[in-house]
Amino acid sequence: MIIRDLLLSVSNVNSFVGLIFTIFYLYQILFIFIPFIKKPKKYKTKKKNKYAVLISARNEESVIAQLIESIKNQTYPSELIDIFVVADNCTDKTATVARKAGAKVFKRDNNILVGKGYALDFLLEKIGYDKPSCPYDGFFVFDADNVLNKNYIKEMNKVFSNGHRIVTGYRNSKNYGENWISSGYSLWFIRESKFLNNSRMLCNTSCAIGGTGFLVHKDVLLNSGGWKFFFLTEDIEFTVHSILQGESIAYCYDAVLYDEQPTTFKQSWKQRMRWAKGFLQVARKYNGKLLLGSFTKSFACFDMLVTVGLAYILSLIGVLGNLAFLILSLISKNPTYLIHALKSMAGAIVIPYFMLFLIGLITIITEWKKIICSTKGKIISAFTFPLFMMTYVPISIVALFKHVEWEPINHSVSKTVEEIEKN
Repeated sequence: MIIRDLLLSVSNVNSFVGLIFTIFYLYQILFIFIPFIKKPKKYKTKKKNKYAVLISARNEESVIAQLIESIKNQTYPSELIDIFVVADNCTDKTATVARKAGAKVFKRDNNILVGKGYALDFLLEKIGYDKPSCPYDGFFVFDADNVLNKNYIKEMNKVFSNGHRIVTGYRNSKNYGENWISSGYSLWFIRESKFLNNSRMLCNTSCAIGGTGFLVHKDVLLNSGGWKFFFLTEDIEFTVHSILQGESIAYCYDAVLYDEQPTTFKQSWKQRMRWAKGFLQVARKYNGKLLLGSFTKSFACFDMLVTVGLAYILSLIGVLGNLAFLILSLISKNPTYLIHALKSMAGAIVIPYFMLFLIGLITIITEWKKIICSTKGKIISAFTFPLFMMTYVPISIVALFKHVEWEPINHSVSKTVEEIEKN
């Protein structure tokens, strides 16, 4: 009797999780339709600002020169762009290569305070961002493996010069078609650009920065005391902090950068484990404030609350609920219960797969020309994208218990922007 009652209780877990997902994520489904209804605002340059480009690099000698070259070849006036690199705990020739390519380089050796956040804060201090003599209106942040479309800074400046103090751009990929892992990453970031940040901008709510390819006004950094965001996902921490401070992050659809995605599951596991742990760090510190802000501040607070914590919790409930259902069915030795448990587990796989497939397919169709990959590769990626996303489930569970530290991801795709875009 007890087992039967327990079975009846957990057998509805998929319906519960599905209902909560639908309620809280309905707006993201609606976001898919926004770009078809409303067009982005066209900005005109009001002022040509002076910028510092910040690049945190750790053992990136094989790719950093291409990024610096793409910055120096911008259509924006070169005299208004200064490039700074922090060679962070490097054991290769990153500093030499970056200096030769035309950047001003600072070396940092600190094996205790490890991570991109610490490196960026160090670089800002070296530049003297907080001194009255600092000539920069804003600061770009890029990863060393990025390369920029030639109009990137010009387009970002248009949005920035119209009063937006934090701006992010369109994140594309160098190696979309390499395999199912790189295409999974790439398609997610393209979807995030097109159907999250783009739609947020069109709905006049705040966007979110995605780790690289963003621009921050000097005053925002002054108010924060530099770059004081040291979680494993410093980008999400900065996003949430900024929104809670009343900032609204803007999006520039025409500013395109390309970055390199991992191609091995081992690399991907390590990187996404860091992201999962970082999301937990942000959730613990900010979810209470975001919940309160959802009622007292803005929709952006609710958006970040859902983005940071809810999917994690619901996925965990779904997995544990279905496992409990299966175990109790086996204990009961009742074939009917076992069949229901297996059907429930199948539903927990098939339904998310189908939803993710649709999201990926819509993104591929709408962004077809921007995705640098063969036709065959694009089609295959629509089917493998849900599999890639579903591997987040075991990663997220392990992240609950595992101690995770920041580790660099190796980059080796050395391509100029011309080589990327000619494909």
